[in-house]
Formats: sequence, structure tokens, C-alpha cells
Amino acid sequence: MADNVNWYVVHTYSGYENTVKATIEKYVENRHLQDVIHEISIPLETVTEITDNGPKEVERKVFPGYVLVKMVMTDDAWYIIKNVRGVTGFVTSGSTKPTPLTEDEVIQLGVEKREIVVGYKVGDTVRIMDGPLTSFSGIVEELDVEKNRVRVTVSMFGRETPVDLELDQVELSTD
Repeated sequence: MADNVNWYVVHTYSGYENTVKATIEKYVENRHLQDVIHEISIPLETVTEITDNGPKEVERKVFPGYVLVKMVMTDDAWYIIKNVRGVTGFVTSGSTKPTPLTEDEVIQLGVEKREIVVGYKVGDTVRIMDGPLTSFSGIVEELDVEKNRVRVTVSMFGRETPVDLELDQVELSTD
């Protein structure tokens, strides 16, 4: 059943996001629905506001009027969420069936954080594991973990050539 767990966007009346989240969490707890409704999230950002008393950090809703729910879409789960006070419905793509967010959308929204651990750093010698330059070695020139990119300088035909790769396409060379 865990295979069809997806994030869905629930539309709410503006200002009801916290109430909707709390109500859904209460339903999940009271009806033991933890295996169907996994997580409820309201995307927030921290913003510094300049006031008369100086700068102040405030949490602001990124998408007012929306709540994200990670769940298995069943008729019962749909009915429960759809009938929570303050919910106007699920976001769909033209049909009446709720549309799940794609993995890229989930990452872009920052709902689920993916921690990437890289075993090499700028200046290390690495070996390319995937792509047309498989088994070539090079030196790491740039690392951008957030964009999943690494620039490696490879020596080909007596010339130094920079190559942009994904982080998992290279590994620390043991030579």
C-alpha cells in the first residue's frame, strides 16, 4: 500500500490552513488512519520584516489557501478530507480525480528535504562512473549540491576539458 502514497494539494478558504491541518491530524489520530494519511504540511518561509521596532523574522505561508497532504488516495480518505470544515476541494488537472504532485514538484516546493552526502570535495580526484566519459578521471573544480551538479576537469587528448555531471555520476578515486 505504501507504493501509491503521494502528495496532494488541498484547497482551503484563506486563513483556514492551520485549522484544516489540525482537523485532519485529529481525524487521523482518532480514526487510526496513519497508514492512509501520512503527513500534512503547510509550506512556510521565514521573512525578515522591517518594522518601527527594527527587523523582525516572521513565518509566512508560501501558498495561502493551500495545504499539502501525503496520503494514499482512497475513497474514504478523499471523503474525510473533502468534508473537513474550510476545505473547498482537491487541486485537479481538469478531471474530478485529485492530481498528485510529481517528485520534482515536491522537491521544488521544499516539502520533503533530500539530504545529499558527497564523498568528495573541490580539488579531489574523482572517477566518472556513468555517461560517455565512464572510467575517465578528473579533478573536482566546482560543487553545487543544491543543483545536484559537479564540474570535473578531465584530460582528453592532451587538453584539460571541464565536464558538468550529476553528483552521483562520479566517485572519489582510490588511485
